[in-house]
Amino acid sequence: MHWALPFLHVTYTDAVPRGPMAVGLPPGTPRVPVAQLRTERLLLRDWRDDDLPAFQRLNLDREVRRYFPAVLTPYESDAFAKTIREGLARDGWGLWAVEVLGGAPFIGFVGLARPTFEPFTNSVELGYRLARDAWGRGYATEAAIAAAAFAFTSLGLTELLAFTATTNGPSRRVMEKVGMRHDPASDFLHPRVPDGHPLQPHVCYRLDFEAFQRARMTPPVMAAPATPGGSR
Repeated sequence: MHWALPFLHVTYTDAVPRGPMAVGLPPGTPRVPVAQLRTERLLLRDWRDDDLPAFQRLNLDREVRRYFPAVLTPYESDAFAKTIREGLARDGWGLWAVEVLGGAPFIGFVGLARPTFEPFTNSVELGYRLARDAWGRGYATEAAIAAAAFAFTSLGLTELLAFTATTNGPSRRVMEKVGMRHDPASDFLHPRVPDGHPLQPHVCYRLDFEAFQRARMTPPVMAAPATPGGSR
């Protein structure tokens, strides 16, 4: 299937979170406007407090977590969401909450992240995780293409990476639909998965701007430039 991106609208919001999702950035850290990406069917947006229960259910689903060593407890899920929100507040982009326009208010996350383990710390990763009810509808691919378009057009990045367990066929198919290519030379044993665990071997996929532009941006994507003070 050819996945052109006929419509992507980018806006920015500087709403400050409250309650359990309140951002705990160090004092003096500037908050930048958070980008929101709207496609034909989806909105990639900042997180809200009422996303937390659905995110807990997603992370307790053993099928969703099939290619991770374990499910997340509600506490771990909330802590993960808080970390995601802190990144969005700091950079203006990150792992956005995804809602279906006119439908489910929260189906998971899709977006961009900075890997925190070597040798990928100077890269930006394309990541996604959706609730099981949202599978099989092309949402992950549609949102991932939007995030990639934002990375290349608004942030000026020249390459994106994506990782998953070697055996995770569904995730690898999303990467391939986006236009990414497997780079066997960069495959690795994930340092945060126990040694000898069957999910420790991971594959690395790459996508550069030129390949994405040739395959996806027809007609051109319209995206606003990153705001001053945002991370590029």
